[in-house]
Amino acid sequence: MGYRRSSRELAMQALYYIDMGKNEQDQAYKLFCINFEPSEDIKPFFESLVRGTLAHLPAIDRKIEAFSSNWKLSRMSGVDRNVIRIAVYELMFCPDIPAKVTINEAIDIGKKYGTADSGSFINGVLDAISIDIDKQQSTKAP
Repeated sequence: MGYRRSSRELAMQALYYIDMGKNEQDQAYKLFCINFEPSEDIKPFFESLVRGTLAHLPAIDRKIEAFSSNWKLSRMSGVDRNVIRIAVYELMFCPDIPAKVTINEAIDIGKKYGTADSGSFINGVLDAISIDIDKQQSTKAP
């Protein structure tokens, strides 16, 4: 498994831990890293994903709710919610990562850690968000 996949999986687990816990975000993040210390090869991308997702969480969550018809974030499984959050962070703020790569990675991680329906649910939400982001970027281009 590549370092980026490992980083994404660990980032999903960290965000899930933060999401489900009662601790403040920074404290929960530190506790997670103490207990599941990322290896040096995955640490930079892992930290970028977790810190970036948390920094932009309100915008990411608004985007997810806008494109997950009839699904509020609170109704989504914790795995699906956090896999999608990471992917939306990548789609919105990491232009160096192709959207297809981001979506495929999210689907695979959702299938691995989520339910039987996670892959198709994640795919549907992320496809719609990706199309919207592409439209927004094409209208901004000179």
